[in-house]
Amino acid sequence: MNGLTAEQPLLHLAVPKGRIEEGVTSLLADAGIELRSGARGYRPVSSVEGFEVKLLKPQNIVEMLAAGTRDVGFAGADWVVEKSAELIELLDTGLDPVRVVAAAPETLLVEGRLPDRHLVVASELERIASDWIRRKGLDATLVRSYGATEVFPPEDADVIVDITATGETLSANGLVVVDELLRSSTRLYASPAALDSARKKPAIDGLVLSLRSVLEARGRAMVELNVSADDVEEVVAILPCMREPTIATLHGGVGLAIKAAVPRSELPGLIPLLKTKGATDIVVSRLEQIVP
Repeated sequence: MNGLTAEQPLLHLAVPKGRIEEGVTSLLADAGIELRSGARGYRPVSSVEGFEVKLLKPQNIVEMLAAGTRDVGFAGADWVVEKSAELIELLDTGLDPVRVVAAAPETLLVEGRLPDRHLVVASELERIASDWIRRKGLDATLVRSYGATEVFPPEDADVIVDITATGETLSANGLVVVDELLRSSTRLYASPAALDSARKKPAIDGLVLSLRSVLEARGRAMVELNVSADDVEEVVAILPCMREPTIATLHGGVGLAIKAAVPRSELPGLIPLLKTKGATDIVVSRLEQIVP
């Protein structure tokens, strides 16, 4: 893998245990770093030398990075804010996108807003919730929850501050969003001390490069096609490639072969359009890594 050699120091990597574990381990595997379960379940073995890996809860990862006992680790941005940790964000993976919201029973609201009275707010994210209460100037008491925060209203709390991905759990419990506090996703963070290390920084940079190349590849597909010389400029004009497409002459000079890495999201509209411009023999293939 780019940037990692046996001569470089051991990187202490933290991988989140729980809901976001699968996405992170899949990303690492696609970058060539497969984690194999060891005799002790919380200490997987990396297929690449140079990593000592430990599975931790995301909130503990933030704390260990801040303490400097872990060099790099994955965690949700919400936990970094909650812990007020001074970490270096290296990469936003875009995995597990969530919002931190304030939500309340619709029956509590007055013209779509929280009532002007004393409120009880339940949240597992105490710091974030407290900051929100202060910013809004609410007369409120904060109750610490330990999971399943959405079941507190209406009997045990008026409002909750919690994370939501789709809003389905909130809706199922009769809650509506009254405010959005922040947006979060799984990100790779580094301990400031690790980045300050002249020996560890190259390995960290190599890890980031490999992971970013996988994320870039996931968002694109390789499109290959044949086209006549008369139609080539019209085809090239509509190809959303990274820089310029690769063009080669077909055997016997009967046409041209074009290759380009294009955004996957544009494929549904792009393929029919290419056909109308004279493209033939269109092949779409998956990319593993892209390093610009």
